[in-house]
Amino acid sequence: MKSENYGDARMKIISNEGIQLIQHFESCRLKAYLCSAGKLTIGWGHTGADVKAGMVITQARADELFRIDVARFVKDVNSLVKANISQKQFDALVSFAFNVGSDIDADTIAEGLGDSSLLKFLNAGNYAKAADEFLKWNKATVNSVRVPVLGLSKRRAAERALFTGVSVEGALRIADSVK
Repeated sequence: MKSENYGDARMKIISNEGIQLIQHFESCRLKAYLCSAGKLTIGWGHTGADVKAGMVITQARADELFRIDVARFVKDVNSLVKANISQKQFDALVSFAFNVGSDIDADTIAEGLGDSSLLKFLNAGNYAKAADEFLKWNKATVNSVRVPVLGLSKRRAAERALFTGVSVEGALRIADSVK
């Protein structure tokens, strides 16, 4: 897939490395399933009211939903980030928001990127502290309890690595080393 399909020309767009990172961790499932957080999910990590139990889609539909979802998070990251960031930082943030949500709402509860300390540090120009904040987002609610999830720990390590300038291949190797 080409990155130019994922954003408006007036905004930063996600690169092929960013797409590769998201798709590596989401993988593609054409039948709806419950993710580790208990949300019905289909395709490349697509969630929402349109996903129903037992639902099956085609690869073309999965790819279409992915383009729509990524475009939404590209737009959200562009609106939330006020600091100057590199392409790799942007890609890492879009991957993060794709997974945890944008959290653009009226409250100050950190339910995604919008109210997170990660974004606060980034917009204050503290890139090192912002990078370290990725690693704190490795938990999911399982049976009403917040628990670390290995897959999330790997994803956060890869996002942090990409954010700090490592290539996507290097970021994925770092993720693979997380135990």
